[in-house]
Amino acid sequence: MIEIIITGIVCLAVGGVVVRLVSDKVLNSASKRILEDAYKTAETIKKDKLLEVKEKFISLKAELEKQVNARNSRIQSQEAKLKQREMALNQRQDELYKRKAEIDAIRENMESQWEIIEKKKQELDKLHKAEIERLEAIAGTSAKDAKEQLMQSLKEEAQTSAAAYVNEVMEEAKMTANKEAKRIIIRTIQRVATETAIENAITVFHIDSDEIKGRIIGREGRNIRALEAATGIEIIVDDTPEAIVLSGFDPVRREIARLALHQLVQDGRIHPARIEEIVNKVRKQVEDEIIETGKRTTIDLGIHGLHPELIRMIGRMKYRSSYGQNLLQHSRETANLCAIMAAELGLNPKKAKRAGLLHDIGKVPDDEPELPHAILGMKLAEKYKEKPDIANAIGAHHDETEMTSLLAPVVQVCDAISGARPGARREIVEAYIKRLNDLEKLALSYPGVMKTYAVQAGRELRVIVGADRISDIETENLSNELAKKIQDEMTYPGQVKITVIRETRAVAFAK
Repeated sequence: MIEIIITGIVCLAVGGVVVRLVSDKVLNSASKRILEDAYKTAETIKKDKLLEVKEKFISLKAELEKQVNARNSRIQSQEAKLKQREMALNQRQDELYKRKAEIDAIRENMESQWEIIEKKKQELDKLHKAEIERLEAIAGTSAKDAKEQLMQSLKEEAQTSAAAYVNEVMEEAKMTANKEAKRIIIRTIQRVATETAIENAITVFHIDSDEIKGRIIGREGRNIRALEAATGIEIIVDDTPEAIVLSGFDPVRREIARLALHQLVQDGRIHPARIEEIVNKVRKQVEDEIIETGKRTTIDLGIHGLHPELIRMIGRMKYRSSYGQNLLQHSRETANLCAIMAAELGLNPKKAKRAGLLHDIGKVPDDEPELPHAILGMKLAEKYKEKPDIANAIGAHHDETEMTSLLAPVVQVCDAISGARPGARREIVEAYIKRLNDLEKLALSYPGVMKTYAVQAGRELRVIVGADRISDIETENLSNELAKKIQDEMTYPGQVKITVIRETRAVAFAK
């Protein structure tokens, strides 16, 4: 628009200059015509430019008016929204005022009701107090003393009733022992003995003279290194007189090392080639002996049809100990106990004996997988085509899988019986003495107890009570309470028998 105006002004200036020149000079007719044509052209251009400017101005004005109208419409819509929001807020405020008025009315009503309740409560307290005073005057004692007497009488009555009920139940159980035997056994044999014991990890090889130690070590230690490499056992030659220690967790390897050393010492020729030859020979002998031991064990127990690999594992049990108890002997005991208990319960004795013999095969695998021995034994039994109930009894004898047959609890309890008998497993002396002292201290903590004695390696607790402090019924309660507390708070193998002794002694002297 500005460019158009400037162009018009320039044209006007040019026209004025031309007019002045014409007026100052005398021009000829041709020049006049040219000037007239130029003047006309300028006037035409001037008019065109003015029209163009006017049209541009009108279009700009229309566009501005459109923008203004759009902005005004937006402002009007915003004002409408604000008015609606203001109306909604006013309406909500009115509702809040109404609710507040209602709440205030309810509160005033509740306060008045509460005052009425407080007055009635005070009246009831006065009536209750007056009634208690009247009852105390009639009874000749206070309400507190009467309450204590009632509680004491109820307690004594409850204890007497409980003891009588326990005696009645026990007598009924004795009379119906044959009928209830299976149910009681299955429900009570779930307990598993847990002992603190140690494993054998070394074998001591005795020699006649310490001179043999040098020959076993060899020049620059060649012989002992060759022996350790061939057997996989650490051989400790120290200042211990006439003894060499064989250390290793695999008892079969320790036995191979012991027999190989024995033959090498007797032969006198100790060098790496001879060591390797003797170790291979002894390893074959031990493997043959393992298989023979497994076969002999199955024949002795009357178990047939076992997989050869299971027979070999049974033979390996001879060289394995569990808590100081030989594993093969423990498995044989468990098998015999399982057969006896299964016969008493009306189950299959042969299956029970088979499961009892195989229950610890997970302790003697060729490899060492990171699985509990019960679960590993179950997997091995399944692998070698043992029946599902036998495999389940093996896997569930430490509650590491669910029991699905009656053989499982039978194997569990027989395993505990074999391990819990006196002398079956070693126990650390300090832990053994502490357990006995804890038993005696626990019993002495009860009122009326005069002396306690833990006998039979801690499997029986004898408690002597004062005849003037505890009655006959209370002795029965004391034995039951002691049994429950020992069962809840202590760890022990097998079971503990609690015997409470109450006696009256009359002493006289003849002079």
